[in-house]
Amino acid sequence: MILIPVLCVSLLLGGCQIAGRKVVFTTGLGNKDLFRIGETVCTLPEAKVYLCNYQNIYGSVYGVELWKQESSKKELEQYVKEMTVSELARITCMDQLAKQQDISLSEEEKKQAADAAKAYFVSLTEDEIAYMDVTEETIRTLYENYALADKLYRSLTEGVNEEVSDDEARIMHAMQIFVTEKEKANVIAQRLAAGEDFISLASDYNEAQDIEVTFGRGDVPTEVEEEVFSMEDGQISPCIETASGYYFIKCVNKYDEELTQENKVKIAQEREKTAFNDAYDEFVSEQDSMLNEKLWEETKMDTSGKITTNSFFSVYAQYCR
Repeated sequence: MILIPVLCVSLLLGGCQIAGRKVVFTTGLGNKDLFRIGETVCTLPEAKVYLCNYQNIYGSVYGVELWKQESSKKELEQYVKEMTVSELARITCMDQLAKQQDISLSEEEKKQAADAAKAYFVSLTEDEIAYMDVTEETIRTLYENYALADKLYRSLTEGVNEEVSDDEARIMHAMQIFVTEKEKANVIAQRLAAGEDFISLASDYNEAQDIEVTFGRGDVPTEVEEEVFSMEDGQISPCIETASGYYFIKCVNKYDEELTQENKVKIAQEREKTAFNDAYDEFVSEQDSMLNEKLWEETKMDTSGKITTNSFFSVYAQYCR
């Protein structure tokens, strides 16, 4: 699923903003209305579905039940509640933008959301249904909203050129010697010219944190990039002067295939993210928002062990593809 956590709307308790616009704290909403963005209201039962799932998804790390750790319980609760409001606010904004662009769910997509809602709802215990105060219809609405946001993202990014060339994404494996003094650089250059071992000199002189490094375009100073990306395996660069010091680079592998493929994916994702944010940020900056701060502060998480549901998002992934 592309929605979490690729994008981030800053609508957090205490000084809330959405894309730079101040959120107005208010109790001028219905007694079960948590927030309003534009003309759309998010209710407390809807928020509790996310709250419970995040509570159990993030409530344990490496088998440690964080809710049982008094030292972390308060901080974790604040984190989960902030994440809940932020994610729901983001989806609400995305759905409004989708409607503005005449993007809607097909009948098949609505059926998938309904099937997912049925499957998730029957997995809930009586205690969970009572705490969240939800019906199957509530869950269906949440899945439809989630699916519409997903569809908007795909619509805004489908035209993005994901073809990233090998050279653009290329990751190089090398060894380096970096020094800040010109005198040391001159000595290293002379000793390399005399045929001394690169790694031995690196052990004696290198002032950088690591001798062995991997890097791509944009990861090293321009002067270094211009020199090393034309090198062959085993080749040693001349002394490369930069604003911060002097580099000597030995090319170990000019094209690390595995890391290059990973970098291709990363570059493509960044392009998608940029394309989405260009449209999204402009839309969100124009929206007025209200948060029922008192209602949210009074909403207590149930960490007694009765609330264990954590499959809301995995059920979506199973049915809504």
